[in-house]
Amino acid sequence: MSTTNPSQSLKKTSRTPMTAQERRSSMTLASIYGLRMLGLFLILPVFAIYARTLPGGDDHLLVGLALGIYGLTQAALQIPFGIASDRFGRKPVMMFGMVIFALGSFMAGASHTLDGIIVGRAVQGAGAISAAISAMIADSTRDENRTKAMAMVGMTIGMSFIVSLVAAPLLYHVMGVPGMFVLTGILALIAIAVIKWVVPDVPMSSRAEELGGSAPRDSVFTPALLRLHFSIFVVNFTQVAMFVVVPLALVHRAGIAVQHHWMVYLPVTLGSFIVAVPGIIWAESRGHMRLVFIGAVALMVLTMLGFAFGYTQPVPLIAALFFFFVAFNVMEALIPSLVSRTAPPARKGLALGVYNTAQSLGLFAGGALGGWIAKAWSVEGVFLACAALSLIWLVVALFIQPPTKRAH
Repeated sequence: MSTTNPSQSLKKTSRTPMTAQERRSSMTLASIYGLRMLGLFLILPVFAIYARTLPGGDDHLLVGLALGIYGLTQAALQIPFGIASDRFGRKPVMMFGMVIFALGSFMAGASHTLDGIIVGRAVQGAGAISAAISAMIADSTRDENRTKAMAMVGMTIGMSFIVSLVAAPLLYHVMGVPGMFVLTGILALIAIAVIKWVVPDVPMSSRAEELGGSAPRDSVFTPALLRLHFSIFVVNFTQVAMFVVVPLALVHRAGIAVQHHWMVYLPVTLGSFIVAVPGIIWAESRGHMRLVFIGAVALMVLTMLGFAFGYTQPVPLIAALFFFFVAFNVMEALIPSLVSRTAPPARKGLALGVYNTAQSLGLFAGGALGGWIAKAWSVEGVFLACAALSLIWLVVALFIQPPTKRAH
């Protein structure tokens, strides 16, 4: 009987560099993910201003619904799209989803009422291809390189958010929000061409015998995967909930005008990448993924407490924002990698569909509950609620174990 420690085996193999195909697949799929997220993020910094020019634009509930409804439709359709990608292939499902996303973008761009924009945003979210993209990344990479590939996706999402913060005011001045929606639709059509002709074709890991005759719920809704799904829910809940109040704190507490917020977000986010990426690589190459994971959750708890007790001062506020993004970037790479490596190969699409459903529900719940807490309680209450939820997450994280390396 072999006595080789799985973590030691992982240490030995995880230093294998990515192949040319792994790099190409990871980079192109990350760019598709990033283009889609850019289309969703781009209106966030300016939509509330634009909404004031529309009938009913002073109704905060409708404005919030227009911003967050895509998360609800994504949550409803991630699992069906994930199952479809297992059955019909990753690329066809991705292209179909991008067609829906483009259609929703053009619908929102042609609408001159909040109701019409809400419908368009809901259709945008209905193009729920995140699970298919994540599953194809899992198909395209070996276990030892998967976290690096997922890190590319996480960094691309972060960069999409940065670009949206910097570019949105300029684009709003040049073409307005309707033009920004149309631009998003055009980018989605370009993404379809990239999926078709640039993203490499790779075989799906879908050997039926590896399922052992298990039903989908038995192979996907396991304690190990449920802990990871809860993790991504908390990450995205916290992200959206804190951004309900952080921009206002930057204006009223730090004295930074809205048009200058990018001067905070850009260095803070880029600096967090510089810190987070070596931590991700160290976790993967040295077999310390569990330690880094738990450390990032603990950092999230401390960061939320830092926000709660220091958001009234500029330096603690910006420092807390920096540490939040460090933890956020680490989790954006580690969690989807762990999900793809924990799920049975033939159920990756379904497992990542559940994962992305939890992610979308976190986005929707974070915005809705964050706004309600801020209104009914206080700004500090939002951060304390996030800290409490993160503390529960820390307890859950103590039971998370990295899966052993599995041959494809």
